[in-house]
Amino acid sequence: MARSSSSAPSQRMLSVGEKVRHALTEIFQRGEVRDPLIEKAVVSVSEVRMSPDLKIATAYVTVLGQDDTEPFVAALNRNAKYIRGRLTPALRQMKYMPEVRFRTDTSFDNFARIDAILKSPEVQRDLDHDDDGQEARGRDDTDGETN
Repeated sequence: MARSSSSAPSQRMLSVGEKVRHALTEIFQRGEVRDPLIEKAVVSVSEVRMSPDLKIATAYVTVLGQDDTEPFVAALNRNAKYIRGRLTPALRQMKYMPEVRFRTDTSFDNFARIDAILKSPEVQRDLDHDDDGQEARGRDDTDGETN
């Protein structure tokens, strides 16, 4: 039986990714990472994507209250081996402990950009026309009368 070659993650990848996300969140909440930059930050893990072989976990993080998250992501990547060791008790049922890579989560920026577009005057004007009904159908749509 051949496997489908879709790019969507498997149920197993999603499940393991969620377990890794929970374990990372607990590590950050307990303040186990001894880095001066990370100790004073509130790190939020929004998603963890697993590689198909479950050996690489890419964690997407945001740092609350910080516009520039790159120094924090660099600090997390410097401490990745230590963090991987701290993950071991929570993920002991796994055959291989995944290598953790940290990336900046840009999804919030995308949401903010889409929200700004939806609130723009041009879009609001179009939405107002849709609410009125008549204007949304078009200006030349009269009650079927011809002159």
